[in-house]
Amino acid sequence: MSEIKVNKISPRTACGTTTLGDSGDTFNLPSGGTLTIASGATINNNGTANNFGATGAVNWQTTVKTSGFTATSGEGYFINTTGGAVSVNLPAGTAGAVVGFKDYAGTFDTNNVTLVQNGSDKIGGSTTNATLNIEGSAITLVFIDSTQGWLVTDSGLQTDAPQPSFVTATGGTITTSGDFKIHTFTGPGTFCVSNAGNDAGSNTVDYLVVAGGGSGGNSEQEGGGGGGGFRTSSGAASGSYAVSCLGTPVSALPVTATGFPITVGSGGAVEGRGSNSIFSSVTSTGGGSGAPGPLGPGGSGGGSGDNNPAGSGNTPPVSPAQGKDGGIGNQPDANDRGGGGGGAGVVGFPGVSNGPGKGGGGSYSDINPAAGVADGPLTGKRYFAGGGGGGAWDLGRAGGGFGGGGAGAKAAPGPASVPSEAGVANTGGGGGGAACSGKGASAGGSGIVIIRYKFQ
Repeated sequence: MSEIKVNKISPRTACGTTTLGDSGDTFNLPSGGTLTIASGATINNNGTANNFGATGAVNWQTTVKTSGFTATSGEGYFINTTGGAVSVNLPAGTAGAVVGFKDYAGTFDTNNVTLVQNGSDKIGGSTTNATLNIEGSAITLVFIDSTQGWLVTDSGLQTDAPQPSFVTATGGTITTSGDFKIHTFTGPGTFCVSNAGNDAGSNTVDYLVVAGGGSGGNSEQEGGGGGGGFRTSSGAASGSYAVSCLGTPVSALPVTATGFPITVGSGGAVEGRGSNSIFSSVTSTGGGSGAPGPLGPGGSGGGSGDNNPAGSGNTPPVSPAQGKDGGIGNQPDANDRGGGGGGAGVVGFPGVSNGPGKGGGGSYSDINPAAGVADGPLTGKRYFAGGGGGGAWDLGRAGGGFGGGGAGAKAAPGPASVPSEAGVANTGGGGGGAACSGKGASAGGSGIVIIRYKFQ
């Protein structure tokens, strides 16, 4: 095979034509080779312009244009209209001529680019100048003939190749754990999202919403208060932490750039239900009271005394269940023993012959390692929404359920000599039940709302 090595091939005369080979010949460009065409030069294949390599390709110029100019065929331009609108004169229409334009600063929507026709050349079959007014757009035009003129052969937006964007927000007490932000609300507030992120970064948030716990009953040997409703997502949006023992997967919540009001439920006062906690579409119901009757049902149900029905948990019902039923007090042959309030993870214990009912245990979540109480059976886990213990007459004292539930009262004999305990603040724990009528019942603990998301 013969080989010729030269640095440049030029026509014999200025602006002349040089022909390579004969009809039917093939010229190969080796792998990794580059063909550079001088500005204004044209490569023809049997009379068809620019048909060597990819049709419609342009060489992008790296000097950004900020004012009016005349485009050259074969070139693409980055145009910055931050300082004002820009007019571009299109080159003379020759079949196969190609030009490209790209919004450099994302401002075509506020300051447009006008494409000015060259003489009678059309743009998309129209004799009217074209306007580029879409933020972030890029466009390539090829001149085809006098009927249609310049036609769009390629277009797109910067959003077609998105960069990762992450949720950005304020509100509550903010802490950081690796690549994740944690917003903890121990009282009312607003979760203010300024950037909703995208799929390439993050656009959902995990949550824990715990309602206020119910109070203990305040009559004779009454039941403990139920823990506040416990609702949480499964942790997919913000890292693998110990979520809960509820089992059923729950999706994280998508967010938008807006303010989300946060309600943190207070604990129930004596013989009162706890208040609801709310974030976005998630409402956790306050825990039921240990008092008999309609105050008993709730996120977790209150325990009972005098063999009354205990309060039902998961009221109103959600899936997975936000809490458990309370325990029944004063079972046959077991007088003067209140039942324990239900917890998020365990049903309240009944009052039996050897003592009052203990509160049902709560559920755990390590969404914020500093929140909740480490009083449960698993080392290192943080628990919420335990039930309160039932009250008793001179028969020992029932403990509260793990997760912030308060212990019940004990009388020995006569007026209560050992008072009940309140539910722990910001755990949604139920309050302990009374031992004597009107003496010794305690309030439930307030709830908490925690939001966690990936921020980088």
